[in-house]
Amino acid sequence: MAKILVAGSLNMDLRLTMKKMPLAGETIMGDSIMYNPGGKGANQAAAAAKLGGDVAMLGSVGKDGFGDTLAESLAGCGADVSMLKRADEPTGMATIYVDENGRNSIVVIAGANGCCDTEYLKASRKALEDCEILMMQLETPFDGVWYFVKEAKALGKTVILNPAPAPDSVPDDVLACVDWFTPNETELAKLTKMNCESVEEIKAAAEYLLAKGVGHVLVTVGSRGAYLCDKENSCLIEGIKVKAVDTTAAGDTFSGAFAVALSEGKAPADAIAFANKAASISVTRPGAQGSIPTRDEMGM
Repeated sequence: MAKILVAGSLNMDLRLTMKKMPLAGETIMGDSIMYNPGGKGANQAAAAAKLGGDVAMLGSVGKDGFGDTLAESLAGCGADVSMLKRADEPTGMATIYVDENGRNSIVVIAGANGCCDTEYLKASRKALEDCEILMMQLETPFDGVWYFVKEAKALGKTVILNPAPAPDSVPDDVLACVDWFTPNETELAKLTKMNCESVEEIKAAAEYLLAKGVGHVLVTVGSRGAYLCDKENSCLIEGIKVKAVDTTAAGDTFSGAFAVALSEGKAPADAIAFANKAASISVTRPGAQGSIPTRDEMGM
């Protein structure tokens, strides 16, 4: 099994549930409040570890109780957290609003995640040398992400970049180093400045990224599943229909599961099917890391 290194964000999630999202200037009564370990990087590392991967995490938390909780949660999932940085900034936090249909809106305060920067990642080069797969997102400083992606490519690693939250653009020299680019359709539309509603439009936007040097574009499209586009293939791999309770971390669960399947040598279509199943289970449960299934629950 190939070793997976996840470099990215760790947040404490404050989850608020309500019947409907508040409008601007509106006050509503909520239903419940919950604190859950989260952050895109940590969620993906937790998913990969819970699903049987050999996972290490790079990232930064504060010297506070939330930082302790996040490190303990990841370790409990089976990830190596020995290289996490303890910064003087407060641990990152995300406030997540979830309506009765399971849809969410999220506000993130970076906090200590800002210290997962180029300097820290340079000092963590040994972890990069020791892995076979690098997985990153965009909740930490971009300069550090661009640096680490290019270093990973130079070392011959498999690079998975989940461009979330989506920036206005990703530099072309970074795109050329990405083996697997994994946006959802909204992120794909923002990055390519193209419509991405139909399968045909998604395909056109994916081909735009392939022309920039991306190896494979894998677009998550909610309950429809995931769309794979590379130089040999272009197909929709259907998802599993379920009643969604909370979609928080569904994309992160997909990413972590996909990385594990790749680390086990699964073919792309089989890896995507594995990731679709993991994500479909996660949306039937509330929260972020707590919603991620174990390998036993997957039955695969």
